[in-house]
Amino acid sequence: MPLLHPTPTAFMLDLDGTLVDTLGDFVAVLNRVMADMSLPSVQRDFVEHTIGQGSEHLIRSVLAEVGAPQQHYEQAWALYQRHYEVLNGEHADVFPGVIEGLDALKALGLPMACLTNKPAAFARELLKRKGLDRYFDRVFGGDDFERKKPDPMPLLKTCEALGSTPATTWMIGDSSNDARAAHAAGCPIALVSYGYNHGQPIREVPAERYIDRLDELLG
Repeated sequence: MPLLHPTPTAFMLDLDGTLVDTLGDFVAVLNRVMADMSLPSVQRDFVEHTIGQGSEHLIRSVLAEVGAPQQHYEQAWALYQRHYEVLNGEHADVFPGVIEGLDALKALGLPMACLTNKPAAFARELLKRKGLDRYFDRVFGGDDFERKKPDPMPLLKTCEALGSTPATTWMIGDSSNDARAAHAAGCPIALVSYGYNHGQPIREVPAERYIDRLDELLG
C-alpha cells in the first residue's frame, strides 16, 4: 500500500495539465476559431492562465480578451467544438512520469476515475488517442454534472460512482480549482507542479501532497 495518509480507497485524476499537456491543442483550436470569426489571435500565455474552468469559461474569456462582444459566444462555441474534434490530441503530449504513475496506481487494484472540466466526449477521445483510457474505470467531463470544479459536486458524484468515501478518495490535479473542489468535498488532494495553475505557484495552494511527476505519488 502506498505511503499516503489517509490510505486511499480510490483515485480521481484531472486530465489537462495533470496527465496530458494539452496547451498546444487549446491554442491551436482557439486561434482557428478566432480566424474563422475574423478576430485577433490569442497568446499562448493567456490561454495557459485561463484554461481549467471548463470550455464555456475559456471561450467567454477569450472573447473578452480580443474585445469581441459576448453575443458571439454561440458562434464561437460551435466553431470550437468543430475544430477541437479534429485537433484533439494533435498538439498534446503525455507528461513524463504519467504512464509509470498510472501503472503503479493501477497495480494497487483500486477504482480510478478521470475527472475533468473538459467536455466528456473530448476527454474520452483524448484518453483513447493517448493510450490512457485503459487505466480508468470511469471518465467524467465537465458536462456530465450540473456544476464543474471547483464546485465539489463532480468529486462527490465520482466518489459515488466509484463506490468510495470522499475522505479516502484521493484527487490528483494541477490547480487551485482541483484543490478547492477537493477541500469542499472532503477529499485529500495531491497537486503536480508542472500543470496550469493560472500563473500562480502551485505550492501556495493547500494540499496533502505536492509532486513533480505522477510516478512520485506512491514514493
